[in-house]
Amino acid sequence: MDRVLLLSPSKIPLVGLTRPLPPIPNFLSESFPPPIPTSQISFLVRSSLARRNRHTSHYTTPNTTQTDTDIPPSIMGLLEELNIKPGVIYGDDVLKLFTYAKEKGFAIPACNVTSSSTAVAALEAAREAKSPIVLQTSQGGAAYFAGKAIPNSADKQEASVAGAIAAAHYIRSIAPVYGVPVVLHSDHCAKKLLPWLDGMISADEEEFKRSGHPLFSSHMIDLSEEEVAYNIETTAKYLKRSAPMKLWLEMEIGITGGEEDGVNNEDVDNNSLYTQPEDIYAIYQALSPISPYFSIAAGFGNVHGVYKPGNVKLHPELLGKHQEFVAAKLGNGDKKPVFFVFHGGSGSAVEEFQKAISFGVVKVNIDTDLQWAYLSGIRDYVTKNIDYLKTQVGNPEGDDKPNKKKYDPRVWVREGEKVMKDRVKQALFDFKADNVL
Repeated sequence: MDRVLLLSPSKIPLVGLTRPLPPIPNFLSESFPPPIPTSQISFLVRSSLARRNRHTSHYTTPNTTQTDTDIPPSIMGLLEELNIKPGVIYGDDVLKLFTYAKEKGFAIPACNVTSSSTAVAALEAAREAKSPIVLQTSQGGAAYFAGKAIPNSADKQEASVAGAIAAAHYIRSIAPVYGVPVVLHSDHCAKKLLPWLDGMISADEEEFKRSGHPLFSSHMIDLSEEEVAYNIETTAKYLKRSAPMKLWLEMEIGITGGEEDGVNNEDVDNNSLYTQPEDIYAIYQALSPISPYFSIAAGFGNVHGVYKPGNVKLHPELLGKHQEFVAAKLGNGDKKPVFFVFHGGSGSAVEEFQKAISFGVVKVNIDTDLQWAYLSGIRDYVTKNIDYLKTQVGNPEGDDKPNKKKYDPRVWVREGEKVMKDRVKQALFDFKADNVL
């Protein structure tokens, strides 16, 4: 697998591009507009939706015939109307994007990245589909990004912190040239991994002092295995730390089954997979006075990984009941006050995704499907070209014929990228997030 080469924005090669790209922001000197008051965000979104509904038909079948050099118009629609710039977004722009998604009825796939190659595959899909995208690193994925030789002690998480920061700098540098908004996120952080989260937030605070925005768009704290009171109290503590930077925080309540990145919940009681509405309201009560920048991954039967059909019983209608419960308690007319996240999405039916999205899901995790897609592209390439990959010289065309063009990593890694890209595009279509820019 490849390793990242960090380049300054002005040094990124643009070979093969056939039309002008928007200027690349200079992250060291760019001044950002003052934040938009939260009270104005819903108005802006409604105005945007009204204009889009008058002029556009929303969905098209994913275009899998686009060439690598076909770059769609990037500063149009959502970006222009909501004043969101291409590239990694922060604070009010994240809130505007998720509010727009909730009101419009689409969700953004969250793609776990472990290398520059997987990041590029997801960005390419978003560019071709004219969609926003979430790129996220898990604790293990971040450590891999840094390199397997780096120590990763339990109390410091050196490799995971360094890898997440390296991935963030790479994505921040390359994302603007793809012309799409990117939510830069860190995935599941269980209690034992809190030093990793602390290290990333420290990097956010340093970047905020320097530039006025954090390094990441958002983080996830996952204390779903802990007591509810501890979960809420600790999440509130981290939200208080994040709030001055308008850093988004995703939390989980109710256990997601299966196994993900070293956290194994395969044997938990099924009742633990379903979050109660009282817990959702308790979270909302505790967090909303601190900051509006939070979302909840609620359990409705979710399981990490992919299992045989019928083994996983999802009940996305529970999210609708949670919204109704919180809305009734608040009594302010907002029918969907909660931003929900769908975990364990790989292998779920399209109807289950869309039902959950209709109840306020704005982000869907699909890591397992993307891992399989990436492998499939490489596996199929190796299977097809096996007679050219056994030796450096010698193949069916002749004993003296070289095979370098077949075993060059840029060739077979690219095959993984292409299949992963197509899987992300399919998710964007299934989640109704295509052609929203």
